[in-house]
This record gives sequence, structure tokens and C-alpha cells, in this order.
Amino acid sequence: MEAPVGGDGGSERLLRLTYVGAPGNKAPLVRVLIITNEVPYPAISGVRLRNYHLLRRVAAQHDVWLGAHLYTPADADGVAHLQEFCKGVVTATLRPVPLRPHIPAMLRFAAAGQPPDLELFYSRDLAQQLRALASEVGFDIVHIEESILAPYLHLFPAGRSRRLLTFHNIGYLQAARIAALESHWKGRWRTRAFSAHMRWWEPRYAARFDRCIAVSETERRLLLAANPRLHIDVVPNGVDVTTCQPLPITGHTPAVLFIGHMGYGPCVDAAQYLVTEILPLIRRSVPDAEVWLVGTDPSAAVTDLQSNGVHVTGRVSDVRPYYERCAVAAVPLRAGGGTRLKILEAMAFNRPVVSTTIGSEGLDAIDAEHLLIADSPATFADQVVRALQDRPLSERLAATARDFVVARYDWDLIAAQQLRTYEEVVR
Repeated sequence: MEAPVGGDGGSERLLRLTYVGAPGNKAPLVRVLIITNEVPYPAISGVRLRNYHLLRRVAAQHDVWLGAHLYTPADADGVAHLQEFCKGVVTATLRPVPLRPHIPAMLRFAAAGQPPDLELFYSRDLAQQLRALASEVGFDIVHIEESILAPYLHLFPAGRSRRLLTFHNIGYLQAARIAALESHWKGRWRTRAFSAHMRWWEPRYAARFDRCIAVSETERRLLLAANPRLHIDVVPNGVDVTTCQPLPITGHTPAVLFIGHMGYGPCVDAAQYLVTEILPLIRRSVPDAEVWLVGTDPSAAVTDLQSNGVHVTGRVSDVRPYYERCAVAAVPLRAGGGTRLKILEAMAFNRPVVSTTIGSEGLDAIDAEHLLIADSPATFADQVVRALQDRPLSERLAATARDFVVARYDWDLIAAQQLRTYEEVVR
């Protein structure tokens, strides 16, 4: 998912909810520390979008600090913006170094019963800053975003803060699906080993948190099946329905849009699947059909797809022009986890969506009512052709889907759910 269109995404509508505390105490501030894998601004991916919109809305109600990793020097550019509404922001760089220097620390992780690959997402510099910050502030809530960051929990002893963990996806399920797409046996073996270790560790370690958050009821049930002792709320992904206003369905070039992080394995696979297996079938009925692949950090495998009628943009500052020129949004994912913000965004922009079952999982969208679902190249191509050629169908799907996201997936509604979870755990 790319950067939020229209600046900060509707900050003028931030929630002003009252904390439910002791009788007569209208709105005490809660001190919240949120830890994310990436600086969530600019919001150029689905995870960043979620973290940014919820962080900003929580900060409108309570005192919020942020701890985050930096992966590139450019990531630090977003810190100043976040400091406008956070009480403080601490960061540390995760340097992309060869695997060999990590091996001793990875072995220590393994000896502690943790998946050794999680050491790649742990910064001792950030841990030191977080420990000092916790000693100085005394947080009411420590909220860790993503299970790959769960090892930071040891910095915050039980009883001093209420500790929450959000599963943006279930790590072991995501890894198992990615392993199925790996072409080389070494990558497949390592990813399967990681999945197996996470399947054992992830639901057990999550029990150390006071509350967990899943992004869908489907994933909540999977986690409870793995560990019935977990206390899990559902706080879905969302979309800014004010910023993402409906676009007219007019006489477009027959173009199909796929938005994603084009360096992320499942999105790379989806782009290849769309262009090499689905597009030729679409062109049997629509010879001038185009595909637009829009997203940050396109891998060589994605840039190699660029050809006549296939466009690879790289990172863009505004996705609206691409929705304007494309008649259909495609989500041809065959791996991944969580729920797809790209579907909610397309629906908000009034574009009919064609998705795989995996692409649409976790959302309460109904096939043929809010979107079209297809799981083979032939059926996917058929559904895209229907959406391109059947104007009444496209208009009906787009209108129904827009009403659907307005009623259920606006970020203000989602933030209210997260704030209720905070209120419950600190009561």
C-alpha cells in the first residue's frame, strides 16, 4: 500500500473519546508506548498505514511515545512529523549486514527458546533507549506491533505496565505460505523451519501479554485454537474514507491496477502471476488491456515484467492518479497474512475489486456483492473481463463496496475499538 493521499489522512476528524475510568474522573491521560518495526511515516505500506492512523488517533486522546527501527537513512525523515503529536520518538538502525555476524546472537535467541531469525528484528540500541524511557516515564500501556518484535517484552516486567501485542498477521502461517512459493530449496527449507518454530513459539509467547489484538476474526480463531489461554480482541485494518473519495467510473483505458510493496515476496509473486498467467487470458477478450504495478522497492523480478502495456512505477507519492486511470483493482495474492488494506482503499475509491481468496481473507466482504473472488488464472481473467466490460456490474460492486467500508472500516471506527481495548486493560 502506498502513501496516504491528501497529506495526514483526515487528521481534522481525530477522535475525542472519553477514557472510562473511576467515577467522576472524566478523561485521565494514559501513558502509552508503541513499538513498531518501521517508522510509520510516510505511510508507504499496509503496516505503516495502520500504525500511522491508529498512532495519530490514540495520540489525540492520550500521551503517546513511539519506538521504531530505521532501515535506511531516509526513514529518519518521518520522525519530525511524528514528533508533532507524539510526546517522544526513539529510533535505532537495523543495519543490513550479512547473516554471519548475526549467528552468535541468533544462537542465544535459540537457546532461550525463541526463533533465531527474530534476532534480525532486535536492536540492542533501541532496547537500551526503551529501557531508559520506561524508567523515566512509567508507562501505563506498552503496545508492541507485530509478533516479530515480541522479544522486546523482556524490557517491561509484568505488573508495571499493561502489555499488549498486535498480530498484523500470524507469523507462522505467513511463513508457511511464503515457503510454498520459494523456488530454491535452501530458501524453502529455511522458511519452513522458521514457520515450524514460530508455530510452536508464537502462540505460547503471546500468553505473556495482558491482551492480544488480531486484525480479523479468522486470525483470532486460529490463535485461540493454538492457545486457548490467550485474551484476544479484534481491531481490523481500515481506510480513510474522507480522503479516499469515490472516483467516477468513466470510459477508461481497460487497465488493471495492482498496488503493493513490490519488494515483498508475496507481492512479487502476485505481480508475476498477474502478468504472466492472467494477463494473456484477459487479452483474448480485451486485446488492449494494460496492467499497472504500483508500489515501493520493486524487485528485479518485478521490473523485468515491464513491457508493452505493463507499467512498473516504483514508489509514488499519491495513488489517486492510478486509480483514476484504471478501471479494476486486482489483488492476485497467493501468500501473505493479515487483511489487505489495498482492498479497502480500492473500495473507498469506488473501484471494483477482483481478488483471490487469500487476498480477501479476514474481511467480511461477500463475493459478487462487494468484490469478485477467483483462484485460478482462467477464472481470475474471466472476472477481470467482466468488471472491464459489464458497466452495470462494475457500478453496482463499487457502490456496494463503498457503503461497506464507510460503515465498517473507517479509521475513526477502528481507532475507537483500539481505545476501548486500552480502556479495559488499564481499568
